[in-house]
Amino acid sequence: MRSVTILAEPEWQAARAAHEARVEPWISPRLHRRAHGERHPVDDFLFEYYDFRPARLRRWHPGHGVVLAGDSGDWLDLSGYVTVDGGAGVGDELLLDRGRRLRDTRAVLAATAMRPPAFGCFGLHEWAMVYRQSAAARRHSAVPLRLSPREIDATVESVGLRCTHADAFRFFTADARPRNATTPLTGTRIRDEQPGCLHATMDLYRYAYRLSPLIGSDLIADCFALARQGREIDMRMSPYDLSAWGYQPIRIETPAGRAEFATAQRRLASLGAGLRTRLLTEVDLLCRKETALVNGQSRQPLALDPRGRDSVRRCTVSSDDGHHADHRQDDDERRGRPHHADADAGLPLLQ
Repeated sequence: MRSVTILAEPEWQAARAAHEARVEPWISPRLHRRAHGERHPVDDFLFEYYDFRPARLRRWHPGHGVVLAGDSGDWLDLSGYVTVDGGAGVGDELLLDRGRRLRDTRAVLAATAMRPPAFGCFGLHEWAMVYRQSAAARRHSAVPLRLSPREIDATVESVGLRCTHADAFRFFTADARPRNATTPLTGTRIRDEQPGCLHATMDLYRYAYRLSPLIGSDLIADCFALARQGREIDMRMSPYDLSAWGYQPIRIETPAGRAEFATAQRRLASLGAGLRTRLLTEVDLLCRKETALVNGQSRQPLALDPRGRDSVRRCTVSSDDGHHADHRQDDDERRGRPHHADADAGLPLLQ
């Protein structure tokens, strides 16, 4: 016997309105900048490196196992929704379709959570991306450096590189790569990812939204908010000058700056640990539901339960981390807007 949570129409309308009000201050400035050809080195990253478009972030979803009662007909126009118990909810077919992604996501989250955090990198990945690099080859050419190339190179050489994140390491310059303590790769993510890493915490947002609408939008928004904090720290500790945008640098080229970064890194990792636990709990529940469906338990009647939980056996964990495409059309596509192939092409690269 499986269970669901039923939300009356006033309840889900209030939840949807609260979500939209929360994310609008993130979305509207992004749309304004894009319309006027403007750039922001912190906030734009969250909509470019992470391939979750503003319209999708704005739309509220309750998550799998919740039935929206009342006048919920419009929800049936959205990808993945079906009629459930006189209302609308995310259907089991979508859960089955995302089964591989659920298991892959769970494997990475669980492995990362079990590993002790490492705090000795001092955020030098952005420095390694411009190490011994010409000005013409620099990726963030529109943002000035706050140090000379010689000072940047000297900092990399004196402090050392200890990056554990594959999507950062792949952008290291050819001269910087051999200086890193390890060689993190996409295929070794489960082995290398650790909870002290700034980008591992930020990437909780990606793991959450790539399971939408199975994962509720409240958790996705929480992950976005933490990723935004991480990106600010990321750019403040970089060799770039962000004073034009109101950001003061964390001068990791100095002992005081490295201590300041370490404090910020530990705080972010602590917040990330809580979010990782929440996300892993939700993914594990979905994984167990998917296993029950595969095992033929999918057509049992639903029993109302305010907690929205069910009793099915634990799923097995995949041994790889591959972020596989599921080719589901999103809400924008259902409304006639094109779906970008890169949204389903796996992990996007660091911008």
